[in-house]
Amino acid sequence: MKRIFLTGASGCIGHYMTESLIQETAHELFLLVRNPEKLQFDYKSRPNIHLLRGDLENIDQFKGLLKTINIAILAATSWGGVQESYEVNVVKMLELIDSFDVETCEQVIYFSTASILDKNNKLLAEAREFGTNYISSKYICYTKLPDLSIANKITVIFPTLVFGGEEKKPFSHLSGGFSDVVKWINLIRWFKADGSFHYIHAKDIAQVIKYIVDHPLGERNIKQLILGNKAITVNEAVKQICAYLNKKIYFRIPLNIALINFFIAIFRLRMEDWDRFSINYRHFVYKSPVTPATFGLKNYCTTVDDILRLNGIPKKTNIRTIN
Repeated sequence: MKRIFLTGASGCIGHYMTESLIQETAHELFLLVRNPEKLQFDYKSRPNIHLLRGDLENIDQFKGLLKTINIAILAATSWGGVQESYEVNVVKMLELIDSFDVETCEQVIYFSTASILDKNNKLLAEAREFGTNYISSKYICYTKLPDLSIANKITVIFPTLVFGGEEKKPFSHLSGGFSDVVKWINLIRWFKADGSFHYIHAKDIAQVIKYIVDHPLGERNIKQLILGNKAITVNEAVKQICAYLNKKIYFRIPLNIALINFFIAIFRLRMEDWDRFSINYRHFVYKSPVTPATFGLKNYCTTVDDILRLNGIPKKTNIRTIN
């Protein structure tokens, strides 16, 4: 039995991970949470689950405990302003990782974001230059990980687009706004766009994390896992959504940069630097992404149909979609 320290338990991914560790393992868990009232899983189901009230900004009070931890799963993050994001996502995160004992701690599983990587899984310079406070702070933190004494025990997790959430689990940002896609599909289906992406469900992330908790990837230089299903184009995703909803597609208008800028102006959309970069970059794809199936497990969510079904959107039938 391992002593596992976990941050970010109150988030979407955190709920799935923590519930999996509670229900499917006997490991002793130490959950750092700012507000226990946000927890919707049963953390009282067994006696060796401990709530530590606090956050990364006051992590000093737990430094004695951290020296006894065997595995750390670090999913907490800040989405705030420039100073807050840097202080939490860089300064405090590095301080936390450096607090684990290099002899006692077997693994540090650190959550970053695939947005800081390019198509060759190398750092994307524009993520540092144009990224949101969250993205740029994740970029900076990643560059500093090799300097830590425990670097050879770190596994960096790079989630792609994350779906997830249900009655007793908070929704991810994408799932929370997915109803807007359905709402606007009658308009979206008439356009085609050059772009592609990966996606993954939070429950599949939890499956992968549980697997590597029990099957460490070994001690070598910093290890990294990009989590996502096979890349899909924007056009194919729209086609599959339309098929699911019985929306016919007769033709599509190419959505070029000029037309995008026209819509931005007409709808008075607020565009940040990262938004404009993303419009031009278009293909957020990576080499060798993994899912539970990579490790011989069964995927929970693989297809666009799965995403729609799991978001509670009913499937309609008997109308054929035309390319």
